[in-house]
Amino acid sequence: MVAGMSTPTDARDRLVAAAQEMFAAQGVGATSPRQVLAASGVGQGSLYHHFPTKHDLAAAAVGATVESALAAARRDLEGTTPALDRVVAYLERPRDALAGCKIGRLTSDQAVMDDDGLRDVVTAYFIRLLDVVAATLRETGLPDDAARDRAHAAVAIVQGGYVLARATGDPDAMRAAVRGFVTLLTDRPDGTDPTEETA
Repeated sequence: MVAGMSTPTDARDRLVAAAQEMFAAQGVGATSPRQVLAASGVGQGSLYHHFPTKHDLAAAAVGATVESALAAARRDLEGTTPALDRVVAYLERPRDALAGCKIGRLTSDQAVMDDDGLRDVVTAYFIRLLDVVAATLRETGLPDDAARDRAHAAVAIVQGGYVLARATGDPDAMRAAVRGFVTLLTDRPDGTDPTEETA
């Protein structure tokens, strides 16, 4: 292979990565395949070989973003440490609050919501995320209905935290929302650390 040439897999991965970043920054509707091509640095032939249509490119990029986000959530939520600690770890994981959720923002992108395939990928992400959070909460002994209610609240706190942070220009808005919910979730109205043992 000639030095500096990309393999087909490399080219595809670079196109998907560039699309992920551009969709996160400006949305699917506002991003053209040519912009993605320029950002990726691959040849034009590679774009149309791997992704004949913008929908094909969007489906691959949104799907990759979803799988990455779910993998990160599972790393927090699945394991052998106490279940409530894992839920708190998921909530308190450092996030770029001012950037917004790469998937949550797609729900405001009309190009995504008008496309059945893309909308289904976004919907499936939230359903799968809720299932993972609820399963972890059930490990604490909560009945299924209560675990699902709290899972919805946990995911809503993260999504709402992004919105508040962006609306106010203050990343602490997300941290405050998470702190407040964790206090409620752990039944510690005094705000003390639920993982600390009392003397």
